[in-house]
Amino acid sequence: MSTISLKNQRIVIIGGSSGIGLATAQQAIEQGATVVLAGRSKEKLLQAQQHLGSDAVEIYPLDNRDEQQLQAFFEHVGSFDHLFTPGASYVRGPISSSSEIAHSCFNAKFWPQYNAVKYASPHINPTGSIVLMSGAFGQRPLADGASYAACNGAIESLGKALAVELSPIRVNVISPGTIRTSFNWEGAKQEVRDESYDHYTKINIVGRVGTAAEAAHTTIYLMTNNYTTGSTLFPDGGYILR
Repeated sequence: MSTISLKNQRIVIIGGSSGIGLATAQQAIEQGATVVLAGRSKEKLLQAQQHLGSDAVEIYPLDNRDEQQLQAFFEHVGSFDHLFTPGASYVRGPISSSSEIAHSCFNAKFWPQYNAVKYASPHINPTGSIVLMSGAFGQRPLADGASYAACNGAIESLGKALAVELSPIRVNVISPGTIRTSFNWEGAKQEVRDESYDHYTKINIVGRVGTAAEAAHTTIYLMTNNYTTGSTLFPDGGYILR
């Protein structure tokens, strides 16, 4: 079987300055792609560009919660092949939480991805793809995140609906478990991070936290396998099975 790669393809990653997005950009460039990184912090985008060390990287400051900014961004980017939308920052809480917390995930994770696809899809080549991002918590909720679980479930359903609506463009979802990245923990003390990581290793099958590179590998697969659409993949260490 010939190797399927991203050579000479153009990829847009919203939230590509750190974590899974940055790791995906790295792997895509290694396969010969050019990458457009978008995110809220110009400073972090510049650091990501320097880290990738490639002329194949374009960067654009973008607040993905702003629908008008998304529309203008994709009009500026023009034609491309693949979209990945991992960028989000939100708060999780129980059903008794404030409305602000309850709405946090939908405002920061669901609607930004929904609107990104709305304005991106006219510019995506018919042989291209979209990869949304949910989270394994949607399939196996714990006791402190009703709206967060609902949001992840909604994103997975959105992926199926868009696969039907936007065909032949392929649409899939990556649903990671806990991944060791600084993005998830900005402002958190190290002992809080370590406690959470230790807890996660006890509630999945492989007994460790995942890496950004492992989640990125799943994303690259969804971009390159031309026979996969409407699917949700779980790089979660077996979290949803235990």
